[in-house]
Amino acid sequence: MAANTAKKESIFKRIRTAQLSRGKMDFSVLLMVSVLCAFGLVMVFSASYYYAQHYSGANHDSFYYLKRQLVYLAIGYPVMLLVSLIDYHIIERLRSLFLAISLVLLVAVLLWGSDLNGGKRWLIIAGISIQPSELAKFGLMIFMCSYMSRHRNEMNTFRYGMLPMLIAIGVIAGLVMLQPNMSMAVIIGFIGVVLLYLGGCDLKQLLILGVIAVIAVFVLAFAQPYRVARMTSFTNPESDPQGSGYQLLQSFYAIGSGGFFGKGLNNSYQKLLYMTYGESDFIFAILCEEFGFVGGMIVILMYGWIVFRGIVIAMRCRNRFGSLLAAGISIVFGFQVFVNIAVVTGLMPTTGQALPFISAGGTSLIVFLAAMGLLLSISRDTNPRG
Repeated sequence: MAANTAKKESIFKRIRTAQLSRGKMDFSVLLMVSVLCAFGLVMVFSASYYYAQHYSGANHDSFYYLKRQLVYLAIGYPVMLLVSLIDYHIIERLRSLFLAISLVLLVAVLLWGSDLNGGKRWLIIAGISIQPSELAKFGLMIFMCSYMSRHRNEMNTFRYGMLPMLIAIGVIAGLVMLQPNMSMAVIIGFIGVVLLYLGGCDLKQLLILGVIAVIAVFVLAFAQPYRVARMTSFTNPESDPQGSGYQLLQSFYAIGSGGFFGKGLNNSYQKLLYMTYGESDFIFAILCEEFGFVGGMIVILMYGWIVFRGIVIAMRCRNRFGSLLAAGISIVFGFQVFVNIAVVTGLMPTTGQALPFISAGGTSLIVFLAAMGLLLSISRDTNPRG
């Protein structure tokens, strides 16, 4: 009995010592995330209140989207803080569980998901809408980072390095394609390839894989007429101003009319039922209309700071899994910001990706906040100097 008690005390002592040996989290990342979330609440209300008044699904409640965003933030923000206090090595031990949950949800959404705009991308659980593909991105990332850290010396081989990872990427991306959600599948594939590069896979193999992937994307893109329209309309939206080019033109009007300093908060014209998804996918256009070029650049610089600090954390992390995971989180975060802004500004076809922490949407907000919690946890296990 005494031996068991002493053993338990020894375990708790080791855990306590490990916690004390960890450093302080990167508070600049926490600050940027907090400011962006608060600003996101302001923008969601400003961009959505007029639409909510006229939308029967919102019960004509001006605060409908704001209330929903507050609920999601009330869930996601404490999750971020909690995860930031957990040793990220515990997350590594749960890698198979995260991947399994991702697979189960991706299959479930195909069987029981809500059909919206010709695709099944949302799963309703206990009255809450969940987008499994958002969870799958990070479930795959955790699994890959763990595998590559444990098989470091084998990653330059195809059989034991690249092949197992390609199978995981292919299964996840394939299930997402069946929804169908090609843009998310491409993003998942891109994330996988970048992680393979960081994990030490053979560069020649990656180049061959990249060529095959580009060919596959073009084949899939031109296999469906609506995908062809998306791939081509963004280059010349004026050719179909009332059809495929309508949304992008409204985005251009919003950004252009904002000028250098913007029209001021709540003074957007395009949100008055001219632009669809102004509170979600195209919220950056409303942001630029109300706060101008200066406001848009400040937000981009805040995002850039989070990515920069994430890369610094990855470089300074004392553990290979933590280093790969911090780099992966930073790349996914930065890439999603880039894709959203590139779509809004007409640099790439419409993809329907949210702007992290600012766009209305529950799954994306909670998942990215949890990911930031992981990044903060990893930041506590870094060398003081790079």
